[in-house]
Amino acid sequence: MTPAPSTLANTRITALAADRTIHRAFHWLHLYEQQLQRWHSEFLAIPAPPFGEAARASWFLSRFAGLGLHNPHIDREGNTLAELPSDPCSLIPGSPASLLAGVVSPVPSRPIILLSAHLDTIFPAGTECTPRVDEHGKLLCPGATDNGAGLTALLAIAAALRYANFTPATTILFAANVGEEGEGDLRGMRHLFSRSPYAHRIQTAIALEGCGTGTLVDRALGSRRLRVEITGPGGHSWADAGRPSPINALAAAIAALTQLALPSNPRTTLNCGTISGGTSINSIPSSATADFDLRSTSTEELESLETLVLSTVSKCVKAEARRGRARDALRLQIRRIGDRTAGSLPSDSSLAISLRAVDRHLNIRTESRIGSTDANLPLSLGIPALAIGAGGTGGGIHTTEEWYSPTNRELALRRILLLLLDTCSQHATDTATLSEAAR
Repeated sequence: MTPAPSTLANTRITALAADRTIHRAFHWLHLYEQQLQRWHSEFLAIPAPPFGEAARASWFLSRFAGLGLHNPHIDREGNTLAELPSDPCSLIPGSPASLLAGVVSPVPSRPIILLSAHLDTIFPAGTECTPRVDEHGKLLCPGATDNGAGLTALLAIAAALRYANFTPATTILFAANVGEEGEGDLRGMRHLFSRSPYAHRIQTAIALEGCGTGTLVDRALGSRRLRVEITGPGGHSWADAGRPSPINALAAAIAALTQLALPSNPRTTLNCGTISGGTSINSIPSSATADFDLRSTSTEELESLETLVLSTVSKCVKAEARRGRARDALRLQIRRIGDRTAGSLPSDSSLAISLRAVDRHLNIRTESRIGSTDANLPLSLGIPALAIGAGGTGGGIHTTEEWYSPTNRELALRRILLLLLDTCSQHATDTATLSEAAR
């Protein structure tokens, strides 16, 4: 009788955790916490606003190269990538130019496991981002937890495996990727899974996201981001009084949308995050713009809500336009600036079973959550994926008062390491089985 998958996973994790090489990796994580804190502070001091991650990406390129990872490079979308190959001979030489740049071409058919953390923050260019440590040992800086914690864990896992001289059963692709936040719309992940040379090789994706030891995002929250822009003739507040106003139309639309009865199951939400328009207090504005964030655990509800937003805004614009003359008509433009598909990791998938076995071994209580992360993209493609906490605690997320404490970070890093390596082993076993069956 074949043992249950959970029993097999428990056996694998116990054996993996007892491996001497893995103990060397654990040893590095224990000894070099101060190094992790230095790295954390260094890259936090480098701003990484949406679409402005290049300087921080270059810093990570230097770290990947310094750790001795293979093929460190920045791809066309701005992701910083490097590999820990299952077999150093699996890398083939590239062109002379690429060799000079320290880049070699991977064998296109070999499967890989993606371990990633996003580089970007939500904070615009110009935000003060000088990190400091308070009297309680908390690191204070915008982005300290989201995603400073995840990025530090990415370096920790790479450094520990290199220190242990560990060769994984399946090649690991380390990625400090761009475009997770806001209008970035997962552009780093979209590139990796569509236009990148790695696109068809990624078998499983693990995203390191924020703090927490037992946290796990295995259900992808769907979202749509809409930019509504209303334009009109504008004019003088006195001389042209009565002309339709884009701001009036937009305000009426926002007021109407806040009165919508949204379902609680499946949970669905609507938020107006930004609004702008007008040039002076004594002018009828010629334009007004607002950004709307729509979220739901159901793709169908998300579609329905988007349709409802479009029709509501359109009605409010027409109502305001009727206040003026025909030549004073308002114009409406609505465009998507973000689209993330809802989805979930099946509880019986090998990745989910492996994580439960790891948590059982480490005596961690798994905290399953729903969220909008880099894992949304692979899950939408049917690729097993999850986002996992990188340890420690944090607060003030997405504010300039954000903070992070590394207390007990080591346990979460062990969790990530065991999950990653068991996933590598499982894929190597599956690949060998398929190869044998094809003979």
